[in-house]
Amino acid sequence: MAPVSVFGATLLVSFSVFLTVVLGFGLPALLNAAMRMLGLPETSVTECIVVLYLVFVLCVATPRLPRGLVEVKGKAVLITGCDTGFGHALAKHLHKLGFIVFAGCLLKDKDGEGAKELEEFHSDRMKVIQLDVCSEEQVKQAVEYIKDNMEDSERGLWAVVNNAGVSTFGEVEFTSMDTYKEVSEVNLWGTIRVTKAVLPLIRRAKGRVVNLASMYARMGNVMRSPYCISKYGVEAFSDCLRYEMRGWGVKVSIIEPGNFIVATGILTRDIVASTANKLWNEAPSNVKEDYGKAHFEHHMGLMRSYCNSGHKDVAPVMDDIADAIMSKRPYSRYTPMEPHWWIRLQLMTHLPGAISDLLYF
Repeated sequence: MAPVSVFGATLLVSFSVFLTVVLGFGLPALLNAAMRMLGLPETSVTECIVVLYLVFVLCVATPRLPRGLVEVKGKAVLITGCDTGFGHALAKHLHKLGFIVFAGCLLKDKDGEGAKELEEFHSDRMKVIQLDVCSEEQVKQAVEYIKDNMEDSERGLWAVVNNAGVSTFGEVEFTSMDTYKEVSEVNLWGTIRVTKAVLPLIRRAKGRVVNLASMYARMGNVMRSPYCISKYGVEAFSDCLRYEMRGWGVKVSIIEPGNFIVATGILTRDIVASTANKLWNEAPSNVKEDYGKAHFEHHMGLMRSYCNSGHKDVAPVMDDIADAIMSKRPYSRYTPMEPHWWIRLQLMTHLPGAISDLLYF
């Protein structure tokens, strides 16, 4: 995993001290009161504090333990969304590790820069294919191409990485139904469509399905409902598939990246400006009147500032995806994100809604 930044390390230490103080002063009284109510002997609060603190350290600060690696030679991987961002970087990364890479690019037939750059590898192990995950026909053609171009089709396809995705923003009343459908068509239905198409090959190899979700796949946020809905669906689909594939020896993993906007360029100031114009121009007149231009501009300003935030390097995500593909015992979920986002994710998914809402909204 990538090293923790100075800011991240400072935040972790600060939170650790805060947690220690809270547990030290609040937990003993709480535990003893609970024991008295149950008519049980007062518990040893020292042991409880140590155990809880140890769990925190294990979850956040402990490096990933080695769990054995599979043999890479001859194994093929399909990656969707390789024109830019995570997919483009991953195609290069897995090729460097020795995999046969089928890099699906939306814009290959339109001479997209990302596809051309991958084709310039001139390698037998880098095969760039046209792939729109929203098109049944293109997905079918891609699977046929993979079958015809694998070294040994009987071995099957080792892994599929469903990376293709789009992002947008907008409050619910400003967001059209078409936008909701378009985002889910790529992020959710595209993931399901590609997975179903290659699953027979994956089962033959007893391989891997790796689905890119997001930290927003487990916690919502204002202005992000179209994206959150689609990624929540990816989580549910992946969990169900993992249960079903256990008997086949296929491992299913979910990657939940944090804020990598700067690293991937998935959201820029130009995109924010064009999306803002579309949202305002297409909103019903009563919605514009009720919310007001000042409210709208305030939220657009927040989105513009968000464009300059987050990780500047995709290495943590590359490392986690590679581990999901190569480890003999991959994790069900990977959370490559900054420490403060990890803490927020835990609080929002484990605390009562009234408390997490008060903390963040």
